[in-house]
Amino acid sequence: MTTTNQHFKPTQQSGRINSLDVIRGIALLGILLMNINGMGLPFAYSDPTIAGGSEGLNLQVWIANNMFFEGTMRGLFTMLFGAGAILLTSRLEKSGAGITTADIYYRRILWLLLFGIINVYIFLWHGDILYPYAIFGLMLFPFRNASVKNLILVGCALITIGVLWDISDYRNNLDTQKNGIEMQTLKEQGVALNEEQQDVLNKWEKLNTKHTPEEVKEKIEKMHQGYWSVLMEKVKGNQFMQTWLPYRLWVWDILSFMLLGMALFKLRVFHGERSNQFYIILLVTGYLIGLSINYMETKMLIDSNFDPVTISKADQSYQLGRLFTTLGHIGLFMLFIKSGILRFLQKSLAAVGKLALTNYLTHSVVTSIIFYGDGFALFGELQRYELYYIVGAIWIVQLIFSPIWLKYFLYGPAEWVWRSLTYQQKQPFKIN
Repeated sequence: MTTTNQHFKPTQQSGRINSLDVIRGIALLGILLMNINGMGLPFAYSDPTIAGGSEGLNLQVWIANNMFFEGTMRGLFTMLFGAGAILLTSRLEKSGAGITTADIYYRRILWLLLFGIINVYIFLWHGDILYPYAIFGLMLFPFRNASVKNLILVGCALITIGVLWDISDYRNNLDTQKNGIEMQTLKEQGVALNEEQQDVLNKWEKLNTKHTPEEVKEKIEKMHQGYWSVLMEKVKGNQFMQTWLPYRLWVWDILSFMLLGMALFKLRVFHGERSNQFYIILLVTGYLIGLSINYMETKMLIDSNFDPVTISKADQSYQLGRLFTTLGHIGLFMLFIKSGILRFLQKSLAAVGKLALTNYLTHSVVTSIIFYGDGFALFGELQRYELYYIVGAIWIVQLIFSPIWLKYFLYGPAEWVWRSLTYQQKQPFKIN
């Protein structure tokens, strides 16, 4: 007997896990805290000395982000993606889908890949995560039945490889610095450098040079052009983000956290079924280790005035800092959910989480209108702290709008399209 996809339907509202939706909503809104810097400032996502202001309130905003949110909201969202893979496949397998489970799962992931391409090349967000999520989501299916132990081992192994690569990069940069300074000294002494020595000096100058005010001004002017000009300006960077970067960074950054998220789901951590003591230990241990590492990195960067080699040095511990801080966040958020306090806020956050794809794509559309030339052309015009007025406004709108939408519709527009494509059948949309 042939099994068709039409026998199986997306998760119904009654089958959803509320705590997952609430945490997903928190993570989705939290991601914008970091993304807004790449959306509204030139070359200054991690280096406030280039644009957006590096003193006073601007510096304090950067410090808060680097301590608590850099990589951690993405890390939390990534873990939930891994958890969602198990939730989807286990539900299908229990309903008797058999081999159709793989068919539905991989179709869902491949359509997500297309959403990522649309987000990058139509909605103009070069920092999109849907594309790499889809790339590494393709690798998750064989792990769905893996033991918790093996999921943690593989996830930690991937993080370790990434850390070792970062250490190697830092050591190479130290060599570049040492050799480059030697060549620079010789040149200042009037020694004529041969071709090999000049190459060494050029390599050091390239590493040690930040974007100039002229380059920043030029970038801002380009982003103030019309839609097509902005799109073409972004093409080279988009290609870098979708080719080299996934295999240098995202595989250790994203795939590892997906696997750890699968392990946490199997341990029922995201269900809120562990004891309060467990979540308190997770919170305290995660923050104690993670924030200590983040503080060390933050101080190191500020003291060096964001020297490029020091940035490379701080990268060595980046993954460890974000991992433990993310675990601390999970402990905190689960205690918040279990406490039952601010139920109205939890309800709104859950609605944001249910509309995660729609809300995430909306971030790209709205900020493109705000920052680029066909809209208000505010790219590079705001200080770093002023960007958070925009973040706050988007948060308020989505926290209010999402629960209202779900009173009348089963899914967000993007979620409805995604589900219909995944199950090859038009899904119900309005609530009868």
